[in-house]
Amino acid sequence: MINFKRICVYCGSSSGVADHYLDAAREMGRCLAGRGIAIVFGGGHVGMMGAVADAALEADGEVFGVIPEQLKELELAHSGLTELFVVDTMHERKLKMAELSDGFIALPGGWGTIEEIFEVTTWTQLGYHRKPVGLLNAHGFYDGLMAFLTHAADEGFIRAQHRRLIQAATTPDELIDQLGKPVLPPALPKTRPSGPTS
Repeated sequence: MINFKRICVYCGSSSGVADHYLDAAREMGRCLAGRGIAIVFGGGHVGMMGAVADAALEADGEVFGVIPEQLKELELAHSGLTELFVVDTMHERKLKMAELSDGFIALPGGWGTIEEIFEVTTWTQLGYHRKPVGLLNAHGFYDGLMAFLTHAADEGFIRAQHRRLIQAATTPDELIDQLGKPVLPPALPKTRPSGPTS
């Protein structure tokens, strides 16, 4: 059982998403704060980022943001966080967020959210860290993605033992409980087995 101190929450900063997704982000923020788990996120004040951070802060939770200098204005950096880390590049942002966190959750989101959750899943698969990864499948948002991952495994592009690296649940409490008892299969071999010589 993992005793989480901080969980990284990936989510978008786009405005104009449906209210029920913002409500799901707020529920996640309140849930993590209520469990005494700090949030690490992208540092923005708008969209899903703002919703999850504000809800956690209102519930007396700790929230740590990481944002590149170039995006401080574009994503409207949150000014009320426990701590805001300003870095130079996106690569530094992702690495800092991963280093600060004991696990990873993706809320509904777009390109950046998907890219980030897949990257940390790959790091788990390759043994760069042993941290669980999950999707908050609010309102069935990730149904199609989960079906795709199963298809990719069926077609041999994802090993069967690695298919479970990304877990999913429809509520924050259920997802956090799952991540606390992860099934982490062995990482890929560090070297390829040598083939026959002739």
